[in-house]
Amino acid sequence: MKLSKFTLLSIFCICFFCTEIFAQNFENIKRYKVDFALATRNNERLIAVRSFSANNQKYLLLVNPETLDTKIDLANNYTTKGLQFANVLAIFKNTAYIKSIEAAAVKDQQLQNAGIDHAIPKEKGITLTIDLCPSHKALDRIIFQSVFDEFKKIEQPTPLAISVSGKWMLKHQDDLNWLKSLVEKKELNITWVNHTYNHEVNKLPLAENFLLAPGTDLDVEVLENEKLMLKNGLTPSVFFRFPGLVSDKKIVERIEAYGLIPIGSDAWLAKGQQPNAGSIVLIHGNGNEEIGVKDFIRLLQTKQADVKNKQWLLFDLRQGLEKEFE
Repeated sequence: MKLSKFTLLSIFCICFFCTEIFAQNFENIKRYKVDFALATRNNERLIAVRSFSANNQKYLLLVNPETLDTKIDLANNYTTKGLQFANVLAIFKNTAYIKSIEAAAVKDQQLQNAGIDHAIPKEKGITLTIDLCPSHKALDRIIFQSVFDEFKKIEQPTPLAISVSGKWMLKHQDDLNWLKSLVEKKELNITWVNHTYNHEVNKLPLAENFLLAPGTDLDVEVLENEKLMLKNGLTPSVFFRFPGLVSDKKIVERIEAYGLIPIGSDAWLAKGQQPNAGSIVLIHGNGNEEIGVKDFIRLLQTKQADVKNKQWLLFDLRQGLEKEFE
């Protein structure tokens, strides 16, 4: 039986567009590593930041330096040229990606809240970031349901960022699947932020706590968390949030050398910090921050009229920085 030209074209298109990997759960990841390269395909010019193998195929984690979007794709779909991180900084210096990395380094000597803590200052609204640190308590689903209910007629899917830790993912599979279902139903558009694998905390002063604790293995905290994200069908973003918002200059530089952009917050609600236009708001959704959750619900209630009139919106962290550094 002969196939029509239209049918052949349809089959070709389906095969072509299916080569890109969407929300695939990667089991048996091998040789996962930092691997910078210029990756080109047709008119695409992307930055590979990681490479790994799975199912006898080589994959790349790719960054669009203009939009800050990330995706996983087969390495053989691209022509690649290996780069050192210094080359990446130089070649792409005029892009939103590199400008964001440089902006995040400005406050790298702060013990707390290094990184970008404010975005899109000229817009009416905020960027919402929700941290999921290790916890034995259930996810505060009311946060996500309230966001969807409030914005469903204005912004759908509604953008927000979730900073996810490895130990939270391991113990909260049902909650993680529920979040993924909101994305699949196009209720939420989630940017997945690396929040380390262990998220260790001790009783020492901040200068020796969290990632600054003696003996911390940063490859485990960063790369093992990304691998776990991939195993759970999450695409890692270019963003990183320090546990406790604690860091020093050396560790900020090391995080940026992974190709990651540290994100802080100028409005940690549980600490009484009030959001302004363009604020990066921080709340914890892991059941351990009742005050912050209540404050956010109250904030939504006070902004109902502005939301309805599109005078107070939620902004995508990626698009906010793209606009800030265009």
